[in-house]
Amino acid sequence: MAKEEKKAPKLRFNGYTNDWERKKLGDVAEKVIQKNNNNVFKNVLTNSAEHGIISQRDFFERNIANKNNISTYYIVQNDDFVYNPRISNSAPYGPINRNKTGYTGIISPLYYVFRVLGINTAFIEWYFKTTCWHKFMYQHGDSGARSDRFSIKDNELKKLPIKLPADDTEQEKIAKTLNSLNNTIQLHENYLQLLYNFRSFLLQKMFSINDTFPNLRFKQFNDKWKYKKLGEVADIVSGGTPDTTKRDYWNGSINWYTPAEVGNKIFVGGSQRKITNIGLENSSAKILPVGTVLFTSRAGIGKTAILKEKGSTNQGFQSIVPKKKSLDSYFIFSMSNILKKYGESHGAGSTFLEISGKELAKARISLPSITEQKNISKVLFKLDTIITLQKQEIDNLKKLKQFLLQNMFI
Repeated sequence: MAKEEKKAPKLRFNGYTNDWERKKLGDVAEKVIQKNNNNVFKNVLTNSAEHGIISQRDFFERNIANKNNISTYYIVQNDDFVYNPRISNSAPYGPINRNKTGYTGIISPLYYVFRVLGINTAFIEWYFKTTCWHKFMYQHGDSGARSDRFSIKDNELKKLPIKLPADDTEQEKIAKTLNSLNNTIQLHENYLQLLYNFRSFLLQKMFSINDTFPNLRFKQFNDKWKYKKLGEVADIVSGGTPDTTKRDYWNGSINWYTPAEVGNKIFVGGSQRKITNIGLENSSAKILPVGTVLFTSRAGIGKTAILKEKGSTNQGFQSIVPKKKSLDSYFIFSMSNILKKYGESHGAGSTFLEISGKELAKARISLPSITEQKNISKVLFKLDTIITLQKQEIDNLKKLKQFLLQNMFI
């Protein structure tokens, strides 16, 4: 028995109960075939899955199109749609995007350009951000000709089914809701960038790098900062890996980190794999105390995180264990970029770059008193907490957007 076709989405606005209409792309749009005769238009557009339709000059900082051949290019007006058959992980059948540049441009004839008629343009734009149309492309196209390009004939693409509300106001409400959510996400991302910029400003002004006084500091502090070698104010501890063939060395209770687990969070408190006391004793791994700054020493030098539970690492780290009266954990963590540059410039190795513990200990850093360090750390910790919460808010909004795309369309 054939599966009954859905006639309405799972999620709808109150007051709308009618079944959605089934149309074909050819019913609601016409293909744009107007060529750029006599090279009237010079602004060449490109359509990317990540950035949408933008000027080649903006994207590549130059026009990559051959100026002698642009007479064969299609003219793309504002609000026209462009299908790019180039596939990617985020666009397995190629992206379909709307020209929202505000001006007319031209695009390669390798692209399919179409103009929608009599329906809400923003609704159709959001429709093509769903996966509703992917099944048709899979059934009627071909991705075997070239690994990076999807192939579908124009007369087949015109048959692409589009289901939409018969009521124009429902189309408009769906589009407005998603546009509003998208604008909210953009505002949050702009705010996050401002926070990052402010953090960068504070790091530049609150840390003394080339002299003994920072540009910005608390009023109660006026002593000169002093240069110290990292090894004078911290112990540098390398890691190790227990024999992976010994079962009794693994699946214990001791956290054991690898470089892949570090870099996305400020604090880490639970490793993917754990070792036993016997595994610890029979390897060069060592127990590191809470507050240790994990520092990756190879194949991506300088990724850092602070231990909030004691643990150990493999040999891909030179971990920094601050001496409590001399160095604050969050303060040295906040200097990660400085230590990263030092590690990259002082590392060695023919197969891959690596910095030794002995070399990292020689890193020369400018430090204030431990009291001033802790005051600086408090400011940066509060700011980093706000940044973390802002990132979580953006992630939640993006999940909501994905939920709506999956449930407001069929």
